[in-house]
Amino acid sequence: MGSAQVESDSREHVLKALSESATKMRKRLGESLATIQRYDAPVDVTTHSLEALQAYSLGMKTWFAKGDTPSLPFFQRAVELDPRFSMAYARLGMVYDNLDERALATENTKKAYELREKVSEYEQLYLKAHYYDRVTGELEKAVQVYEVWQQVYPRDGAPYNNLRGINALFGNYEKALENAREAVHLDPDNEDNLLSLGHAYINLNRLEEAAAVFKQAEERKLEGTFLLWGRYKLAFLKDDTKEMERLLSSAAGDPRSEVNVLIWKGFWEGDHGKLRAARDLWQGAAKSAERNKALEWAGALQAGTGLLEAYLGDSQLARQHSDVAERLAVNRDTAITAARALALAGDVKGAEKLVTELNQRFPLDTTVQRYWLPTIRAASALGRKNATEAVDQLNMVRPYENGAIGWMEPVYLRGQAYLLLHNGGAAVAEFQKILDCRRIVELDPVGVLAHIGLGRAYMIQGDTTHARAAYQDFLTLWKDADPDIPILKQAKAEYAKLQ
Repeated sequence: MGSAQVESDSREHVLKALSESATKMRKRLGESLATIQRYDAPVDVTTHSLEALQAYSLGMKTWFAKGDTPSLPFFQRAVELDPRFSMAYARLGMVYDNLDERALATENTKKAYELREKVSEYEQLYLKAHYYDRVTGELEKAVQVYEVWQQVYPRDGAPYNNLRGINALFGNYEKALENAREAVHLDPDNEDNLLSLGHAYINLNRLEEAAAVFKQAEERKLEGTFLLWGRYKLAFLKDDTKEMERLLSSAAGDPRSEVNVLIWKGFWEGDHGKLRAARDLWQGAAKSAERNKALEWAGALQAGTGLLEAYLGDSQLARQHSDVAERLAVNRDTAITAARALALAGDVKGAEKLVTELNQRFPLDTTVQRYWLPTIRAASALGRKNATEAVDQLNMVRPYENGAIGWMEPVYLRGQAYLLLHNGGAAVAEFQKILDCRRIVELDPVGVLAHIGLGRAYMIQGDTTHARAAYQDFLTLWKDADPDIPILKQAKAEYAKLQ
């Protein structure tokens, strides 16, 4: 269709020559002068280093083929060779985010954003969207940039995939499905796109369609850790314990999935009341993370253990694990989890300290300000037996509580508040919401504890038949549970009074 040839007088000017030839080709192929001028950001303003570009390209190739950890050295090398290589910093940020190293993710994404002045239009959109999405947490601004990105580059699946995630957080599951479908249409061999589509179907309880998507990924030899979690979650929702065990066994020999296997097993054990096993698995994962210097990951696991202890009634251990989490590393997510654990464990002062820090550090963050802070404050209010204050706080969360942010924990807390207010009917409605949305709750403790809440709500109403059935459902799920768990002892005592 056309050709263009230029010469470079040195290696340092190769990228500039390439940029000039690209502009000539665009003219010959009929592109308008207006769009050439609008999008004519020369390649050499992104990186002046051919070696840095080569390292970056190898990083991208390795990332797609082998995953996050193997790609890190290439992106690190790229920024060493060119300390102003904004997109290399941006990719580092995404890799660290996937590895749950939030501090490093934020640092690199912020650096990329600060270096955005002389990059191309495409890179400007990428850097702005991820800065709002992952650094400041301003999700509405991120959505605006992703939507512009869609319009300017309609054949790029990336903005559709990212919008899918934000729409799911807000509970806009039909819109999320539309985004995911378009992302797969544009890039059908992208592992993240197929994973997103599978989750979009799961969130809408369309499990067979989700299974078909994961099958498609398997046929295309896409076997990343996140896809494995998607299939594990699907097997859980289908009550297919054999498939869950098969998936865990298949991942056990993969070093990339070692910690994840321990975590997933811990979730399953905790969901069935096997607290000692869950605790051991998560502490094993935390120690493995510490050995590998992944202190943020280790802190998150300690905070998660504390949250499980708090929900199941051991306040002392909940506080201990939360304290360890704070000492290891407190990023945004770990601080949120630790604050939830402390509030549920009755340590209102400790929870409020973390709430104050979160409010100061993340003043613009959508999920922190509109979801987690009101939720934690409500849990603290319940700790003070102030149910009315808890309900008032949770009213702020209503627009988002069915989204994929916090596993419907605000709904559970509202149910608990109504129990304190002796409003059995309102409490029944809240706990039933949780039991009807297992696909959103996943393996969060509220999914099983809602049965107890439902039983207590029916008792307030004087409906012993339905109360007995709710307690029986819980005790059946926990038939092999550790016998000394406080919440189990309470449930058995309450059930005995119904006989």
